[in-house]
Amino acid sequence: MRNCRQSRLKCLTAVVRTASRATALVATLCCCGSASHVPAQTTSAFAEVDRVRGVVINSVTREPVSRAVVYSPDNAFATMTDDRGRFEFVFRRPEPETTTSLSGPSQTQSDAQSQIANRYSVNIANRPSQLIARKIGYLPATEATDISQINPAQKDVTMVLVPESRIIGQVVIPGWDGSQKTQLQVFRRAVREGHEYWDGVGNASTRANGEFRIAGLALGSYKLLTLELMDRDPLAFRPGGPMMGYPPLYFPSASDFESAGVIHLVAGETFQATLSPVKKPYYPVKVGITNVLETPQVGVTVFPQGRPGPGFSLGYNQQDGEIQGALPDGTYTLLVTSYGQNMLAGTTNITVRGSPLSGVSVGLLPGSSISLNVREEFQRSVISAPENVPNSQPPAYNPKRSNYLQVTLMPEEQFSLATPVSLSQPRNPEDESLTIENVRPGRYRVAANNSGVGYIAAVTSGGRDLLREALVVGAGSSLPPLEIVVRDDGAEVNGTIELPTNSPGSAQPGQANRVVYLLSLDRPGDQPRIAIADLSGAFSMPQVPPGSYQVVAFDRQREELDSHNDELLKQYESRIQIIRVAAEQKLHLRVPLIVTNE
Repeated sequence: MRNCRQSRLKCLTAVVRTASRATALVATLCCCGSASHVPAQTTSAFAEVDRVRGVVINSVTREPVSRAVVYSPDNAFATMTDDRGRFEFVFRRPEPETTTSLSGPSQTQSDAQSQIANRYSVNIANRPSQLIARKIGYLPATEATDISQINPAQKDVTMVLVPESRIIGQVVIPGWDGSQKTQLQVFRRAVREGHEYWDGVGNASTRANGEFRIAGLALGSYKLLTLELMDRDPLAFRPGGPMMGYPPLYFPSASDFESAGVIHLVAGETFQATLSPVKKPYYPVKVGITNVLETPQVGVTVFPQGRPGPGFSLGYNQQDGEIQGALPDGTYTLLVTSYGQNMLAGTTNITVRGSPLSGVSVGLLPGSSISLNVREEFQRSVISAPENVPNSQPPAYNPKRSNYLQVTLMPEEQFSLATPVSLSQPRNPEDESLTIENVRPGRYRVAANNSGVGYIAAVTSGGRDLLREALVVGAGSSLPPLEIVVRDDGAEVNGTIELPTNSPGSAQPGQANRVVYLLSLDRPGDQPRIAIADLSGAFSMPQVPPGSYQVVAFDRQREELDSHNDELLKQYESRIQIIRVAAEQKLHLRVPLIVTNE
């Protein structure tokens, strides 16, 4: 009995030392049972104060998920679901301790045990406000609806885990012995500022038999390709002849990224793909740079002419001052960028046709600089200070330095070689200029946003409406300033999200991340306006530009949602409201909630 008591005391002491770690706490709960367990020598009781019960379910099958870890973001609380996907947190507070043994433990031992019990007990004020569920084979919190916010009165919660999707398959090369690994890359369709892009989200290498596996993918649209692979077989080498290699292959059998097929994955789906690259001769390529570069940091991007995308590659040889590599027959576009203090960029087209290519060069030009002019058309002459804040000051803003305005040039192409460019930082405290510098050639959309001061009413340049048209930047070109108009007579749209009543596993009153979208019908280039609802489902959007909008609410953010995605919006046509707001109007709405995967 004494050994048993000592063992329990050691176990409980370990709990105290690791209570801040979720994994250690789960392990201790499995070994020692109830979190309120106390040594056998005393009758110190724990009065139950509160409890939260819940269940974790699969978002696709709606079946319970067993052996999932449920924990608080600070790792102070953790447990695992049982075979029915259920879990429970019991919050207790210790009652005064009394001794039941006639002989009783020593005073020192009793005090130590009491301290252990008090340290391990839960202060009800620390009741977690959020719970997170995780399990291998399901998406993490950043990609799934598995974060639940718990309000102080909530007793039950349903948590949803989204199963990961996968792309598996095989790269088939006749006669390949598996000594070299083929590299694959997968891109996912994403939406930024209301427009579509393709972002690299995964890489894989084939096994000896050519099989590959790319896991951990969320539902969405994907493109898959193999990267270039040179044939290193010494038996196939011919002195004086061309090198042999396998150009990129874009699933299922396309020769460029734009023509590649789109793989649409739903949650939990496993898609199987087979790719068969074809061997072709590769010829040496050398392209000179006419500029004297101040830095060896040179980026080279190459793609089939007029078809921007990944797959092909050339490199910069600093010693020779040349762009070097090898390519198969074809016509290609080279984009070269020097990343010095002053960015330089240039493009050229080259053609490889049955022989090595040399004697070609490319000149690099400085990136363009675009100035901004801001005109305020405010109806309110004074911006009031925050209410109920003693000695507070009105929010500081200065249109010449634009500490309330953010302007970014977003590349228009779906797979862009340029990067977003934002307002430059001031060179010194007296610098009040508004300038976007080092803009590479290309087509851009102007994403203009402001923080808390009115709304963007207009963006123009040289008479072009840049809220509806693209900004075209040529190599080394000089552009008219961007003229930005800011007003503060926007409408206020508020309301409440209506929760579904008969949807199992749907969002509950305590669940976070419920989002309301306003999609402009008048300005298709505008990014969606977003509001996060509070625990009661209430939301508010101030300073909404006058115009017409589609209104829709989801139980989580939908990154693929934009005003041009007619296919997605058509799925929820019956629950989309159309509104029109005027200047300074106040509009109250009740918006039905759309539960993901319902």
